[in-house]
Amino acid sequence: MTQHEFIDLPPLFSAHGTVRLPGSKSISNRVLLLAALAQGATTVRDLLHSDDTERMLEGLRALGVKVEALGDNSYRVTGCGGDFSVKEAKLFLGNAGTAFRPLTAALALAGGSYELSGVARMHERPIGDLVDALRQLGADICYLGNEGFPPLQMAPAKLAGDTAQVRGDVSSQFLTGLLMALPLLKRTVKVEVLGELISKPYIEITLAMMARFGVVVQRDGWRSFTVAVGSRYVSPQEIFVEGDASSASYFLAAGAIGGGPVRVEGVGKSSVQGDIHFAESLEKMGATITMGDNWIEAQAPASSRLKAIDLDCNHIPDAAMTLAVAALFADGTTTLRNIASWRVKETDRIAAMAIELRKVGATVEEGADYIRVTPPAQVKHAAIDTYDDHRMAMCFSLVAFGGAGVRINDPKCVAKTFPDYFERLFSVVAGGR
Repeated sequence: MTQHEFIDLPPLFSAHGTVRLPGSKSISNRVLLLAALAQGATTVRDLLHSDDTERMLEGLRALGVKVEALGDNSYRVTGCGGDFSVKEAKLFLGNAGTAFRPLTAALALAGGSYELSGVARMHERPIGDLVDALRQLGADICYLGNEGFPPLQMAPAKLAGDTAQVRGDVSSQFLTGLLMALPLLKRTVKVEVLGELISKPYIEITLAMMARFGVVVQRDGWRSFTVAVGSRYVSPQEIFVEGDASSASYFLAAGAIGGGPVRVEGVGKSSVQGDIHFAESLEKMGATITMGDNWIEAQAPASSRLKAIDLDCNHIPDAAMTLAVAALFADGTTTLRNIASWRVKETDRIAAMAIELRKVGATVEEGADYIRVTPPAQVKHAAIDTYDDHRMAMCFSLVAFGGAGVRINDPKCVAKTFPDYFERLFSVVAGGR
């Protein structure tokens, strides 16, 4: 698999075996930032090795945080107690939203002068709602390009209000970034969420990780969150990163489509990640799912064909992309709803998914916050464009189970979260030429 521009997957006939998952992107970057802001040194185990975490590690080092690689995906981060030693820096964060949004919030309140930029696509991803909320707390942030979008320039915050309002319906990363930064203010601050909060499970991850570092957020359902004066991060000394539940979805779907059983290790019943509920969605489609504390297994339905579902996907925004491709192997029309957040991700995922599914013969209807997929009688071979979006590449690898194989353009984009994805996929599938 040495091609750089594309990878050709032969027709895949079956899937069977076990895959150990890489660490969760969402948890990895949250833990790195919290470890950096905490008092004391934290040993972080099973950290995801990917573009997103590399950008966060580079950013923290540029801010003067001591980060030592211990080998075997473990790092020791010596926290700065909320006071970065470097007060002036320019950070380039690529297309890593899980690094850009939380660092924006932390650096806006950290008392220094910082410039944050990324790749062209990151400069198209909205950040105005987060900036507006930070300004309510006294942050001094200006846009260096288009209003409401990166790149950003920050100067030291001035003492200001104790309440911030943030919209909940664009990206949960705005609320995540705000919450993680609030202990830096050393006063009681309340965040009120305007409108419906999307991607709630990602906020659950944020609250769980903050609690591991000693800050318990008081909450009124999903309407408001309060961080009390005196809250400060203290190292838990050692923390393990769960496997990536979004990445589990591709292998569980392979088991459900290709016979199975396929087992993923690293997530299970005790996971804090909402995307483990993807397994329940596969179950609704007829797959057989079994689960332990740290593993999930998927097998094809006895009838061998999945069945279509109509599903609100607010609780599994990333993993729901895999359902859109699994719909090619289901009887009937599958509708995935409440996925507006797809439009502001690494690419406009609703539009991209519709274009590429049509290439393989599906009938697709897309709306502002939904996608409807009717499978073709026979899946066609196609060259799939991936839009520099790791999840597009991984989802569409499953098209190879349709009997015609598939070409994935720019397969290296999987480096964002899962650099050896295709090798792992080949370890559990059987195909032909």
